Amino acid sequence: MRAALVRQFGPLEAIEIAEVPAPPIAPGRVRVEVHAIGINFADLLMVEGKYQEKPPLPFSPGFEIAGVVRELGSGVDGVALGNRVIGLMEHGAYAEEAVLPATGVFTIPDAMDFPTAAGFPVAYGTSHIALAARARLKAGETLAVLGAAGGVGLTAVEIGKALGARVIAVAGGAEKLAVAREHGADETIDYAREDLRERLKALTGGRGPEVVYDPVGGDAFDQALRGIAWEGRVGVIGFASGRIPQIPANLALVKNCDIIGVFWGSYRGRRPEQVRRSFETLLGWFAAGKLRPHVSHRLDLADAANAMRLLADRKATGKVVLTTGR
Repeated sequence: MRAALVRQFGPLEAIEIAEVPAPPIAPGRVRVEVHAIGINFADLLMVEGKYQEKPPLPFSPGFEIAGVVRELGSGVDGVALGNRVIGLMEHGAYAEEAVLPATGVFTIPDAMDFPTAAGFPVAYGTSHIALAARARLKAGETLAVLGAAGGVGLTAVEIGKALGARVIAVAGGAEKLAVAREHGADETIDYAREDLRERLKALTGGRGPEVVYDPVGGDAFDQALRGIAWEGRVGVIGFASGRIPQIPANLALVKNCDIIGVFWGSYRGRRPEQVRRSFETLLGWFAAGKLRPHVSHRLDLADAANAMRLLADRKATGKVVLTTGR
């Protein structure tokens, strides 16, 4: 089978496409014929050796797949041959076949195609846990989403609306803001040309948003923290800007605000039932038309490095997906 391999941590260009043996089946696991693979910013960090977990070399990056179940290990129930599924992995998604625990496999609706499904689990799962469980977003509150046209940001816009919030989308450029509006944003801020703190205040009558969702970090975090409401909550999702902000404790004190860390991956090991319930909710919302996943680029597995570069250069909106031709 084809797979994208990382033999040494380093630049994306070091990724190579190679023929490798299919992974063996094992008890409690399923084999999935992979049709599509979702790309996440964390994949880039893993390739560069900057992610919090470093797989043994050589390895294939990637956390999320979509495809068809082709083989079952002993002791597997709740999954059947031929099921169309999404799957979550520790790494190894950039390949034509994957063997993964049955607990990490979820059946998808008939109306969901494989490229859409491949980009669904990490982005929507992150935003749902972040907003519903961690930030405790309530109907009627105002949510500001930074990086609102990106992979996780766009899902936060949709989930914020599904939870009954007023959503302010923050992104750089008219094209990205238009995408956010198409997915439900009530207001937009272009932080390439507008003062983020002042616009947050202006759009909320001087109060500021109750919740900020931040996968960006850097200057955007600094400004959003200064513009948040009293007793507001900031969800720290990631640092796509490349700079991890240093939080001034005096601002947390005077604003009585919460700085909330959200590492969604840890829920898979610590609270798998919560993740499963979250997916049941999200897939139900998809079936009801409340969620409309956006895939801006679809590339073949052979173009894995170029696909990841689209994320690194912030040229994508929504998700970038690899396909295997199956």
